[in-house]
Amino acid sequence: MRVVADIMTPNPVTVTPRNAIRTAVNLMREGGFRRLPVVDRGRLVGIITDRDLRRAANSPFVVREQWYDNFILDHIEVGSCMTPDPLTIEPAAPIAEATRLMRDHKIGGLPVVADGQLIGIVTETNLLDFLIELLEHEAAPA
Repeated sequence: MRVVADIMTPNPVTVTPRNAIRTAVNLMREGGFRRLPVVDRGRLVGIITDRDLRRAANSPFVVREQWYDNFILDHIEVGSCMTPDPLTIEPAAPIAEATRLMRDHKIGGLPVVADGQLIGIVTETNLLDFLIELLEHEAAPA
C-alpha cells in the first residue's frame, strides 16, 4: 500500500509568522505555490494560502493609493492572516486518508508532520499525479 510519504513534496518552502506578507506573496509567485506552511523554530504553527493573502490585501475593486498596498504587503505579518494549527497528516498514513481529509475539509493541501516536525506537504497536484500514474498503469498492456 502506498503512503503519503511516497507522493508528498518533501522539504516544502516555508515562511515564519513574522515574515511580511510580501515575502509569502513573492515565494508563492516564484514557486507557483498556492499555500505555504508557516513554521516557527522548526514547528508547524500554521498555513497561509493565496486566498488568505488576497483577503489581507483587500479587494482589488477598491481604488486606493499604491503606497497603501505597499504598506500592507510590507507591514502585515503572515501570523496575522494565516490559519493557525492546520490539519496535518503523518507520512505513513495511507494516501486514501489524505484524499478523504482534503475532500471532507475542502482544503487543497496537508502539511506532513513527523515527530512534530514539518517534513513535507501533500497537495491536490500530488494526488492528481498519483491518480494519473495509477490510471496509466491500469491501461498498460499486460
